[in-house]
Amino acid sequence: MSHFKDQVVWITGASSGIGEALAYQFAHQQAKLVLSARRESELERVKANCSQAAEVLVLPLDLAQSSSFAEKVAAVVSHFGQIDYLINNGGISQRSLVKDTHEDVDRKIMEVNYFGNILLTKAVLPQMVQQKRGHVSIVSSVAGKIAAPLRSTYSASKSAVISFFETVRSEYYDDNIRVLVVCPGFIQTNISMNALTGDGSAQNKMDDATGAGLTADRCAQLILKGIRKGRLQIIVSGAKEKFGVILYKTFPKVFANFIRKTKVT
Repeated sequence: MSHFKDQVVWITGASSGIGEALAYQFAHQQAKLVLSARRESELERVKANCSQAAEVLVLPLDLAQSSSFAEKVAAVVSHFGQIDYLINNGGISQRSLVKDTHEDVDRKIMEVNYFGNILLTKAVLPQMVQQKRGHVSIVSSVAGKIAAPLRSTYSASKSAVISFFETVRSEYYDDNIRVLVVCPGFIQTNISMNALTGDGSAQNKMDDATGAGLTADRCAQLILKGIRKGRLQIIVSGAKEKFGVILYKTFPKVFANFIRKTKVT
């Protein structure tokens, strides 16, 4: 029997990229899905491509609109009766120098990547406590462990969620709620296309490193494996990003010179 059969899995950022790939992987495992993102038409497309389409609830959600979260949680519980897994995958990236980045862009990135993810989780946690079980995943980034040029606030937001969700893990352990921190490296998605530039407009360009990264399907497979095995944190990336993390921890001054000279787009 599948580990996820008949489990209710809520995925944010489910309209494309890693979130879409996760939807297909969980559907294949016969999970009941809640798919959230801003674009309802794209969520309907993903639902139609899921192998268990009848077990999918499309629930449009904007992570920047936290006032709607209590209502969204109530809708999921009303429909399925429970929430077993929350996959916090929604977010936006950045491609701009510190000096060129407007304050409102910094605030928008933090609003979505940090406040959106933590406040949705805080809205879901009471339901999981009531159930006496639950699992929360946060899709952070390797950039949250080793800051890279052109990603100042993005890296800050991804670092912040790691700390927050590791605290959730400790505080809710006795409630039988488990937490997985996922740190992807370069994954073949539209993240760099949609990344915000200094004035808030989309970059509209595929980074070479992103285009050469792991596939979203492979990333999703590794996330499900991490959940099944009860991992606390996983790095989902190629060798270069994993080397960077090790180098940063072991020889920080060497890493500083390395990242300064490395092409990061």
